[in-house]
Amino acid sequence: MKGQKGFVLMAKRPFSGLFQVAARWQALHHERQVLASLSDDALKDIGLNRGDVEQDRHLHFWQDPLRK
Repeated sequence: MKGQKGFVLMAKRPFSGLFQVAARWQALHHERQVLASLSDDALKDIGLNRGDVEQDRHLHFWQDPLRK
């Protein structure tokens, strides 16, 4: 049957999307920690200031600015 092929493919990896989202959330958390640990001079070099980092650091892990 035509409709079953897609169902079978989906049933083989029902949580693959969830794992990708969890990996992105973990990466976001790590990036925010690294940014928070940088000095003010290093932040200035990449075009950020301490206020930007503090504002981003207080976001929840699921709040992704890139929406990936």
